[in-house]
Amino acid sequence: MQKFHMQTQEQRIPSTSIIQRQEPSIKIEATVAGRFLRKIFQIIFYIQLFLVSILVIALTIRGLINASNTHRFHPKKWYPPLLVSTASGGIVSFIWQWISFHYPSKAVKVAFWVSPLLTCAVGVLHVLIGSPVSLAIGTIAVVSGVIQSLYACWVNPRFAYATKILKVSTSFPPDGTTTFVTLSLIICVIYSAFLVTGIGGATATGTGLDILFIIFILLSFTWSMQVIKNLLYVTISRVRYMNFACGVDMNTQIAFRDTIKHLVGSVCIGSALVPVFGTIRGSARAMSLVAGGTDEFLFSCANCYSGVASTLIKYGNRWGFVHVGVYNKGFVQASANTWEMFQRAELISLIDSDLTGVFCFLSGLAVGSICTLAGGTWALIVHKSYATEVSIYAFLIGYFMCRIALAWQQACVSAYFVAYAENPQSLRFDSTIPVRIQELQRHRV
Repeated sequence: MQKFHMQTQEQRIPSTSIIQRQEPSIKIEATVAGRFLRKIFQIIFYIQLFLVSILVIALTIRGLINASNTHRFHPKKWYPPLLVSTASGGIVSFIWQWISFHYPSKAVKVAFWVSPLLTCAVGVLHVLIGSPVSLAIGTIAVVSGVIQSLYACWVNPRFAYATKILKVSTSFPPDGTTTFVTLSLIICVIYSAFLVTGIGGATATGTGLDILFIIFILLSFTWSMQVIKNLLYVTISRVRYMNFACGVDMNTQIAFRDTIKHLVGSVCIGSALVPVFGTIRGSARAMSLVAGGTDEFLFSCANCYSGVASTLIKYGNRWGFVHVGVYNKGFVQASANTWEMFQRAELISLIDSDLTGVFCFLSGLAVGSICTLAGGTWALIVHKSYATEVSIYAFLIGYFMCRIALAWQQACVSAYFVAYAENPQSLRFDSTIPVRIQELQRHRV
C-alpha cells in the first residue's frame, strides 16, 4: 500500500506543480496506440466541424436565394422563433445553474417536480399542432411526464442526500467558474444560431438530400455540444480533484489550456461513448424493472441485456473524465480504472443511487421544454406548418445549453466521489458518504 501511495503521488507531481510553473502540467504516458486513437478522433472532430460549417454556409445562401425566388419558404416566420428560443436557452440555463448553486435544495425539488409538468405542457402543445408527427411526439411527451412524476415520488427520500452532495462538492467553486460557464454558453448560443441558419436553408427546398443534410447537422451539433460540455467537465473535475485529494488550489485557466492542448481526443471519444452506453444502461434498468423476477420467454433476455449494459458502463462512464483530466489517461482506460476503484471502495451502489446526474438530466429536459414552448407557440401562431420542426430544434438547443451550464457542478460531484474512493480515510472529507453508505446497508438488511 505504501508503494502504491508513493506511485500515485509521483503521478500527481506534474499536476500540483502547475501553481508554480507555466509549462505543460500533464504527464504524457499514453501508449502509441492510445495516442493514435485520440489523434484520430480529434482530427475527425475538427474535420466534421469544418465540413458542417461549409455546408451551413452553402445551405443558408441557397435557402435565402430560393426563398426570394419562390416564396415557398418564409425566413421571417421560421428564423425568429428559433433564434429567440436559442437566446432564451442560454439565459435560462445560466440563471438555473446560479440558482442550483445558491439554493441546491430548492433546485433539486423544482427539477424533479416541475420538469414533468413542463414535459406534459410540451405534449399538449404538440397535440394542438395536430400533425401526425406532432401527435406522436405529444403522446410520448405526456407519457414521459407521467413517468417522471412517478419517478420523482419514488426517489423523493433521496433528495436530501443529493442536496448534501451538491452542497459539499460545490461549496468552493474553482476560480473563474462563472467566466467559463458564461463564455461556454455564449459560444453555444452563437454556434446554435449558426447551425439554425443552415437548417433553415435546407428546409427552404426540403428535398430528400436536404433531409440528410439536416440529420448530419443535428448529429454534428449533438457531438459538438457534448464535447464542449465535457471539456468544461474535465477541466473543473481536475481542479476540484486536486483540491479534494491533495489540498492543492489549481489554476483553472492553465488547467483548461492543458485540456485543450492534450485531452481533446479523449474528450471526443468519451463524448461519443457516454451517451450511447448511458442509454443502453438506462434501458436495461427499465427492462429489469418490467421483467422483475419472472422467467417468462418475453423477459428471458433481460438478464443478458443487463449484463451487457453493466460491462459497457465499465468502459464508458462519466466518472472516467476525472482520471482523463488528472492522469491524462485514455477515456476507456480511465473509465475502467475509476469503476474498479469504486468497486474496491464498495461505492457502486452509492453512485448508482446518486441523483445529481438525474438532476442535471431533468434540468436539461426542463430548459428544453421552456425553449420548446417559447419557439413552438410562436411558430404555431405565425405559421402552423413550421411549429413541429421549430419545437424539436428548440428543445435540443435548450437541453444541451442547460447540460453545459450545469457541467461544472456535475464535475465537482464526480471529483468528490473519485477522490473519496481513492482515499476514504482522508481528513478532507466529512461524514456525508460514510453516513449514506450506512443507510444503504441498513436498507439492504
